[in-house]
Amino acid sequence: MQQLISPLGEPVVDPASLESLAAVYAYPDQVNRGRPWLRANMVAGLDGGARLGGLSEGLSGDADKRIFGVLRALSDVVLVGAETVRAEGYRPARARAEFAAARAAAGQAPAPAIAIVSRSLTLDLTAPLLTAPLVRTVVITTADAPEERRRAVAEVADLVLAGEGAVDLRAGVSALAERGWTRLLSEGGPRLLGQLAAAGLLDELCLSLAPLITGGDAPRIIRDAEMPDVQRMRLVSLIEQKGFLFTRYMRPPTP
Repeated sequence: MQQLISPLGEPVVDPASLESLAAVYAYPDQVNRGRPWLRANMVAGLDGGARLGGLSEGLSGDADKRIFGVLRALSDVVLVGAETVRAEGYRPARARAEFAAARAAAGQAPAPAIAIVSRSLTLDLTAPLLTAPLVRTVVITTADAPEERRRAVAEVADLVLAGEGAVDLRAGVSALAERGWTRLLSEGGPRLLGQLAAAGLLDELCLSLAPLITGGDAPRIIRDAEMPDVQRMRLVSLIEQKGFLFTRYMRPPTP
């Protein structure tokens, strides 16, 4: 069985089509009016683990990678924690020929920028993510981060100072939106996603559920989050393919 349900509850004709996926995962119209929308894309096993063998890659599959690519192709900027950058060996986002015309029409760069959240600035400054991106990488850190590291990072990336002691994600997201990057995508990891949710910044969660029971001590998709209250979400679309479930949840509209 393979089925995609649209936000209106109607099946989409071709769920394997990039065009169909782009329509289902389109950002809300508010992004065209300068109001940011932050979605997260995560994968988990049936028992809630967000990693297999220490990486999210072990939980992925062809359909998950296809949706991953579509979500990147729709976004202006990908927000990711430094720990995930190191663990997953992050590289620059690439331009996708299939989305070139749509991105140009929307006034977007050929590929999304990558924005790394790092308090300590412990980054490999020789990595392609910082030396060879299509769009210059952004690093969001604190005003009291080590000065020598700040200078070194500023040589290869745009530095955004947000908060002291800990990164102020509200200020960081605002700084990205001021650049015109209103289509935000977070790819984690679990600690960053927890911080975004706790700060009330998470508008949407795209969760891929792999048909695997992994056991072990892998973290959940949200980790170390002191939530002020339960955040309720509403299901707006669902894809099933080869036992994988691809869900899309949104924050309910404000009354």
